[in-house]
Amino acid sequence: MATLSPSRQKALLRKYARNVKFLMMVVSTCLIVYSLPKQAKFSYEIEKGRIWNQKDLISPYNFAILKTAAEIQNDRKNALASTTQLYQLDTNIEQRQLDGFKNDLEFKWHNAGIDDRKKPAYLQAGLGLLKQVYDKGIVSLNSKYQQTESYTLTILQGNIATEKSTVDLLTKESALAYCNQILSKRKDVDKTFLLDLLQNRIQNNIVFDDKLTARLETEVLENISTTRGMVQKGDVIIAKGSVVNDEVYQKLISYKKAFEDNSRINGNPKLVLAGQFLLVAITIALLMIFLYLFRKDIYSDNRLVSLILLVITAMLVTLSMAIKLQIPNLYYIPYCIVPIIIRILFDTRLALNIHMLVVLIAGFFVPNSFEFAYFEITAGMVSIYSIKNLVRREQFLISAVIITFTYFVSFLGISLIKEGTIVDIEWYNFIPFVVSVLLTLLAYPLIYLFEKVFAITSDITLIELTNTNAPLLREMAFSAPGTFQHSLQVANLAENAIYAIGGNALLVRAGALYHDIGKMENPLFFVENQNSGFNPHDKVTYEESAQIIIRHVHKGIEMAHKANIPEIVIDFIRTHHGNTRVDYFYQSFLKNFPEKIINENTFRYPGPIPFSKETGVLMLADSVEAASRSLKEPDEKSISALVDRIVKYKLDQNQLKDCDITLKDIETIKAIFKRMLMSIYHVRIDY
Repeated sequence: MATLSPSRQKALLRKYARNVKFLMMVVSTCLIVYSLPKQAKFSYEIEKGRIWNQKDLISPYNFAILKTAAEIQNDRKNALASTTQLYQLDTNIEQRQLDGFKNDLEFKWHNAGIDDRKKPAYLQAGLGLLKQVYDKGIVSLNSKYQQTESYTLTILQGNIATEKSTVDLLTKESALAYCNQILSKRKDVDKTFLLDLLQNRIQNNIVFDDKLTARLETEVLENISTTRGMVQKGDVIIAKGSVVNDEVYQKLISYKKAFEDNSRINGNPKLVLAGQFLLVAITIALLMIFLYLFRKDIYSDNRLVSLILLVITAMLVTLSMAIKLQIPNLYYIPYCIVPIIIRILFDTRLALNIHMLVVLIAGFFVPNSFEFAYFEITAGMVSIYSIKNLVRREQFLISAVIITFTYFVSFLGISLIKEGTIVDIEWYNFIPFVVSVLLTLLAYPLIYLFEKVFAITSDITLIELTNTNAPLLREMAFSAPGTFQHSLQVANLAENAIYAIGGNALLVRAGALYHDIGKMENPLFFVENQNSGFNPHDKVTYEESAQIIIRHVHKGIEMAHKANIPEIVIDFIRTHHGNTRVDYFYQSFLKNFPEKIINENTFRYPGPIPFSKETGVLMLADSVEAASRSLKEPDEKSISALVDRIVKYKLDQNQLKDCDITLKDIETIKAIFKRMLMSIYHVRIDY
């Protein structure tokens, strides 16, 4: 069976990678379009208090004018106030209480010490009073519905309804007071004795029917009209140059509702779907073009492209679900989470580009698109700028505060334009923005998740790695203290240089701290760790010495993999010596064994050479710092000559040909190295 050539294999891989990329773009576009609301987009932006600068708006059909929320609430309040409460009359209670009174009188009579001849008078008086109060009606009024001292109730007795005023009804207290008033006029009965019997037999015979009342209220509320008046076909809704006042605003809102209802009934959903697909597809295509032109490293990695498309799709699907669920305010959604995630995982330019594209798509489906775009673009830009150089975790909280302040200033400005006064601003409408900022803090755990799933190294991880209490660095500080100090000095040199020429300072610092961890295997074979005068190289051959020195690169890669150090940091270990020779032992071998034939690769590092600004700067910083330790009397002249010589040697050896470093950058790097080394060695500069 024939095998494919390496070039053919690479071509096939590129071909299928392109196909996969195209498939991801199509899937992302389809998911976004599928989730979006399928209705025609209303063409006009409606803002109260603004001048209508468009042409006269003529109604294309008849539509009803919607009531405002305040009007509907007032109608509901009036409807409930006019709704009669329903009570049930229980006729059985009267008879039970009359029979009970007779029994009570019979039981207590003998103990009362009253003449038996007066018993009929007591019985007649008690029964008469009970009948009177029950005929009037004894009720316990529901406090929820008490609006005034006197109002009308509907009392149901079977299927018969009777209207009665609360003035004509009694409560337990007023019924007992009535009995007391009547008995006070009679001298033939003991009022105290009789009242004691009566108070136990005065019970409510008119009871509030909450279920029937609630049903009646529901029916009344359902019959409330949500409209007032009509706009006829051909009427001018608003003329050009007119102010959108409250009345006109309500007409425009009503027209928008009528338009959306009409589009759902008469519109062609397939055409709406096609339009949405075109808009989303163009946006996704623009993103791919941006990556191809400016970030080919990301474009060529389908893993990274899939992450970017996942973040965009997730945000837009979330927005679509929020629109369909009709959440109270679409500003609850944490739109700034997208630029923050992209900024931390990639860079500022890509984050800003993606945020713009997300807001562009979202703007088609949210009310007041311009207002929405202004809020979210400004907040997104601030969120990106506020974490431009992430060096501390608390910058997330600081960024949240800055974003909140940006939202507040934008909210205040737009509210002043709309209302024209600070008094009428509805401050509670700012709450959704605060909630959105709080939800934006979810970016932190999401970044950790994306790092693990997509094998990306963020600035947050680099911050953790550059902590000198990290396990590998603590071990190096203990077992190879000279190498540890060397790594710290290299980190300072490289970090300052990369700041000046542009690059990831956190990455180069992490790479510098870990580039020599392989020396922990045989620390005494490296001069910076030799402090007792003993040199183990004296007991081995030059070839063996060279291999021990070279081995620290391979060993460092092994140790880094075992400690789960990210590949982007391990690249600094691989490349910090490039494919240069271990010249000291190579020249020593040639000097002492001129007659022997030697394989130069025995004394050469395996490479690869540096392939980025960061790895190139680290190589120069490492070589310069190590060489500076050999200066017996460091001064301005010797340090300057040393830096120039080391950098020239690396250039002559073609070690920087794959780096994106210009000659101007080289001069800047050399100047920084010279200044810092003179500071380290306390060299006085002549003025």
